[in-house]
Amino acid sequence: MSRNSFAFPTAGSLFRRRLASHFREQTNIIRTAVDWTVLLYIIIPGGLLGGRFYYGFWKGELPAWFSHIPYILVPSLLAVLLATGGIVLLLQEGDLLFLRQRQSWIRTIIRRGMLYSLTVTALKVVVIFGVLLPFLIRGYGLSAAGVYGLLALTITCGSAVKLLGHLVKVQRQGFRRRLWLIPAVALPCGIYLRLALFWKDSPALLFIAAAVYAAVTVWAFSVRLRLRGTFINDVREDYRQRMKIAAILLRRVLDKPRPTRYKPWIFRKSQPLLASKEPEGRFAAAAIKAMLRNPAHFKLYLSFTGVALVAIFIVPVVLKWLLYVVLTSLMAYWLSSFWLLFSGDEYIGILPFTKAQKADAGTKVMPILLMPFAVLCSALVCIPAYGWWGVLIFIPVGAAAGVWIGRIFSAFKFAR
Repeated sequence: MSRNSFAFPTAGSLFRRRLASHFREQTNIIRTAVDWTVLLYIIIPGGLLGGRFYYGFWKGELPAWFSHIPYILVPSLLAVLLATGGIVLLLQEGDLLFLRQRQSWIRTIIRRGMLYSLTVTALKVVVIFGVLLPFLIRGYGLSAAGVYGLLALTITCGSAVKLLGHLVKVQRQGFRRRLWLIPAVALPCGIYLRLALFWKDSPALLFIAAAVYAAVTVWAFSVRLRLRGTFINDVREDYRQRMKIAAILLRRVLDKPRPTRYKPWIFRKSQPLLASKEPEGRFAAAAIKAMLRNPAHFKLYLSFTGVALVAIFIVPVVLKWLLYVVLTSLMAYWLSSFWLLFSGDEYIGILPFTKAQKADAGTKVMPILLMPFAVLCSALVCIPAYGWWGVLIFIPVGAAAGVWIGRIFSAFKFAR
C-alpha cells in the first residue's frame, strides 16, 4: 500500500491540516463573542484614525502626556509580554494511539509547532515595535542601530523564555513547577529588563546579548526534540494554550475548572489528623482535609480572614469587641454551611453515618476550623486594647471564643 493511499501521506500535510484547523478554531471562538459586521465598523474607522495619529507622531509633536512616561516602562511591558503565552505543538490525544509507531511524524509535528509558535511571538514583537517606533526614536532618543539591537534582544529573549517555560510546564507539576519557572522565565526576563535599560545606547552589546539568548533558544529547541515520556503533559499544555482566548471570554461566565492534582498539596500521606479513632473523629478529620485541600474554600477562608483583620484594625477600641463577635459569628455561620454541604454530599451518603454521628462530627469540626480565625482576630483586639497583657491573653481568649461560638452554631444548625 502506497503513502498516497492515506489521507495524509506525510507529516507535513498532517501538520498543515492541524494548523488550518487551529486557525478555524480560534476564529470560531472569537465569533462567538464578536459580531464581525459590527467589528468592521470599529476596525476601519479605528485603523484610519490610528494611522493619522501615527503619522502625526512622526511628523508633528509628540503628545504632552508622553513626557511623563519613563523609558523603563517600555522594556517592563515587553518583559511582561515575553513572560506570558506559551508553545502550541498541535498534538492531539489520538496521536498516542495512531502515531505511536511513527515517532518521526511526532517529532516533525513538534518541530513545526515550535517554529510556528516562535514565529508568532516574533511577529507580535515586530508589530509592537512598529507601534512604539516613533516614541523610541523621537521620544527616548534611541538610534536606528539601538532599536534594531533592542528588537533582536526582545525576539531572542522571547523565544528562549517560551521554550524554557514550556520545558518546565511539561515536566513539572504543582509547587515544583512554580519554583522552576523562576529560573526559566522570571530570571531571563529580569536580565532582559536590565540589559534593555542600561545598554539602550550600546547596540553592539545588545546584539551580543541577543546572540546569547539565541544560543539558549537553540539549546532549548534541541532539548525539546529529544524529550521523551511527556506526551500526556504535552497534550494538556497544548490544549491550555489553544483555549486561552476561550478562557478570557468565559472568565466571567463559567467557574474555572480545578486543575488535576496528582497529590494533594497538604496532608499528602493521609495520616490520621485527630487522635480519636471513633467514626465521628475520622469523619471530622476528612472534612478538615477537604476544607484545606479545596482551593476555592481555602481562598475564601483566607480572604474573609484578611478582610476581618483589616476591619478590626481600623475601628476604634470601643468597637473592636463588638465587631469581633459579629465577624466570628459570620465565619462560624459559613463554616457550618460548609459542613452541611460536605456531610450532605451524595458520596458521603454511601457511608452508614446517622444524623447524630454527623452532628457529633460537625461539633468537632467547627471549633477546629474556627479557632485560627478567632485567635488572629483576638490578637488585633487584645493587643491594642490591653498592651502587654493582650500579648499574654489573646491566644486563650481567641481559642475559648472559637470553641464557644463553634459549639453554639453546632447546637443550633446540626440536627441530631
